[in-house]
Amino acid sequence: MPHSLRNTLSQQVFPVQTYLASPLEKALQGLTPQDRQRFVSFGFGPEVAPRFDTILKGFAHFAHRQPNAIAAECGDDRISYSDLNTSANRLAGQLAAEGVKRGDVVCLYLHRSIEMLVGLLAAMKVGAAYAPQHVGVAPTEALRHIARATDARVILTLSRLVDQVPVAADQTVIAIDTAMQGDGLPDTAPNGPQHRLRPDDRAMVLFTSGTTGVPNGVQVTHRNLCNILQTSPGDLGMRPGLRVGQILSIAFDMAAWETLGALSNGATLVIRGKSIAETAEKVDILIATPSILNALDADRCHHVKVAAVAGEPCPRPLADTWSGFCTFYNSCGPTETTIINTAEPHFPNKPILSIGRPTPNNNVYVLDDDLNPLPIGQKGEMWAGGDCVTMGYLANPELTADRYRDDPFRPGHKMFRTRDLGAWTEDGSLEHFGRVDDLVKICGFRVELDGVSAALEAAEGCEQAVTLKYDNRNLVAFISPATADPVTATQSVTNRLPYYNKPTLVLALDELPRTARGKIDKRLLLQMAADAIATSKVELN
Repeated sequence: MPHSLRNTLSQQVFPVQTYLASPLEKALQGLTPQDRQRFVSFGFGPEVAPRFDTILKGFAHFAHRQPNAIAAECGDDRISYSDLNTSANRLAGQLAAEGVKRGDVVCLYLHRSIEMLVGLLAAMKVGAAYAPQHVGVAPTEALRHIARATDARVILTLSRLVDQVPVAADQTVIAIDTAMQGDGLPDTAPNGPQHRLRPDDRAMVLFTSGTTGVPNGVQVTHRNLCNILQTSPGDLGMRPGLRVGQILSIAFDMAAWETLGALSNGATLVIRGKSIAETAEKVDILIATPSILNALDADRCHHVKVAAVAGEPCPRPLADTWSGFCTFYNSCGPTETTIINTAEPHFPNKPILSIGRPTPNNNVYVLDDDLNPLPIGQKGEMWAGGDCVTMGYLANPELTADRYRDDPFRPGHKMFRTRDLGAWTEDGSLEHFGRVDDLVKICGFRVELDGVSAALEAAEGCEQAVTLKYDNRNLVAFISPATADPVTATQSVTNRLPYYNKPTLVLALDELPRTARGKIDKRLLLQMAADAIATSKVELN
């Protein structure tokens, strides 16, 4: 958005006949003059130029500047920026020999490893994008589907996993660890016009978990990634000399925050083995879902300088604990808006736990069902605009047209429907009220599941809670740790919310179960609720 219009709207109130001159002004005519100003000052992030316009340029800068610095470590294995660059160049040469070029997609089917980094960098060096999946977690049919959907001609893996990777007749499998040991391969990446990266080229294709059907590939560009990873606060202060944890599933968009963020900012990536806690206790920067962070002993992580969570609602007790000893970001943003598009440091004395403000060059709009701006403070669906908005879904124009719309507030751009509910606070932060899907009806009343969970977490001894719709008349809830008292937690809901928000069943668990991507496993919890109801004397409403 032009600075002139932003400054004008923030400084004075125009008469309606003067104000409604530009497309933005016309789009805001349903708001009061004060809310028109705040719609812009709250919803438009600062304009900041990313330090690099492709992830590869960021990595190349630090590979040249600090060749001997450790780029990554995994257990006892370490690799310098220079050696990582050389290995990626050699693999890029093999990819080029297989015909991989700019605009193609390379499947990356493996486990967390240094070779994983070699693979994704090699794909970028020939102008291609990478599509990551964790072998042993992703079903075989999903791996086949992703390879077909991306039209990948090469699948990169590890030698010990080759037998677990499905391969079509027109595809080639390359074991990265074997390729890294090859002699006589050139250590310079291909540099022809068919391989040269541009900011609007795809960097990765991330597939949704597929819980509602066939996984959909989200196409993320280098411009998208650099906009969050090469500006503050999305870079989380990553720089040479700092250690960044790599604890998340490689198929999860937040893993790119860890890996690409560290490598394009000159930090050292610490790749975890089986123990998340062991890695978390020896890094400076930690990125996680709230469920993962809640399973860690915060007292053993006081050396962490910066922590960030996203992917699911964050319990207030968790945010207060971690923000007491490090800079703590509660963030939000679906895969389609490039990892996160809002962030702000939290402090224990803040009146609410918000998801922050729009990150640089990004916008957030709170709209009604007809895509009209809502007054400041009124709850509605959040739409995301700006440089975070990805290219759309791979080979799915219908779904793309449904979720990606023309941005009426920035003509010529796209905005994305996040399906998250939010409202602006008076100071310009966003309060998150869960997913549109989590706004349910119980006995004919509208219930916000995340609101019930927050009331449970307000009970003494309850660190995390999740509430689920069991049927049209009953809610079930789960709290942790196991020492939390279900009776006290239920009373906390009764004290704060109308009677129809009270869960029929509250179970206390040592730890809430997580999916492979580190989010709460709601399917498993519903099955646990069904089992508990079937074997107990709980009376349903």
